[in-house]
Amino acid sequence: MKKIITPNQLKKKLVLSEKLTKNIENWRETSSKIIHKKNKKILVIVWPCSIHNYEESLFYAKKLNKLKKKVPNLFLVMRTYFEKPRTTIWWKWFINDPNLDGSYEIEKWLKKARKLLIKINDMWIPVSTEFLDPFTPNYISDLITWWAIWARTTESQIHRELASNLDSIIWFKNWTTWDIQIAIDAIKSSNNPHTFLWINNDWKTEILKSKGNDNCHIILRWWKNGPNYYEKDVNEASLLLKKEKIKTGIMIDASHSNSNKNPENQAKVIKEIAKQIIDWNREIIGVMIESNIFWWNQSFVPWVDDAEKLKYWVSITDWCISFEETEKILKILNDAIDKIKTAK
Repeated sequence: MKKIITPNQLKKKLVLSEKLTKNIENWRETSSKIIHKKNKKILVIVWPCSIHNYEESLFYAKKLNKLKKKVPNLFLVMRTYFEKPRTTIWWKWFINDPNLDGSYEIEKWLKKARKLLIKINDMWIPVSTEFLDPFTPNYISDLITWWAIWARTTESQIHRELASNLDSIIWFKNWTTWDIQIAIDAIKSSNNPHTFLWINNDWKTEILKSKGNDNCHIILRWWKNGPNYYEKDVNEASLLLKKEKIKTGIMIDASHSNSNKNPENQAKVIKEIAKQIIDWNREIIGVMIESNIFWWNQSFVPWVDDAEKLKYWVSITDWCISFEETEKILKILNDAIDKIKTAK
């Protein structure tokens, strides 16, 4: 056991400016309107599956800041994922083992993670991250516009309870099989208030009474029979959501198994989504893209390979498209919205 800095102590060291706090509030409000289909922009979550290099992340954020001016119909959010659930044993990402060598300097890199998020937000880039460890949000929740709760944790009671108390937008992935009902149940649970034991920002136990969070939505990742981004899949999911009286729209994962784990197929997915948008399928409110500066990924065995020999701007987890390809496919989405405007 090792004591570390409390969330309140860290927040006093790395303080948000009033301007930044207001920006994040505005981004959350915009996000809420998008998922409730009251804003015609399409949300785009973009960047690799994981962060493993601080400086690389800042470089990508600068490029994303320039890109967003070229795609005004899109609401770009940078995917700053610090944690990862694992099926068995493997590297659990930036906060857990930032040096990629089993040293587990968690406190040092909690500070680094908060500092990184402040810098990216200060570039006028909203951020999204995965909600995994139940105590991590205490350190960074004031900086997050969009939280992800992924397949393995969608069914977790504590994640649903905490989601009901967060001010940000939350998405739930359908489970590792199609089973969209699990994600629907998670949304319904998080929409409602909960009362549960909690450890606060000063590391004291308390009873927390949440208010409920109506800014929860689903993301389609794939299903046991293959991709689920086609019109029939979106319509099926939409009917189930309406049946359960869930009013938020649908995000689609353009990577992972929806692209058959081949980054070159992400363009195919985006073109299909753009076609549906042009046909005015307002159920689609966003997409997620795995992108880096360079294509694909690189082989790296945690705790075995030398992290100093890693190539820059190449993912060490999932397969990514290049930044040039990112620009191309985001323009396809942006133009789809323009075609709707022209038709009107």
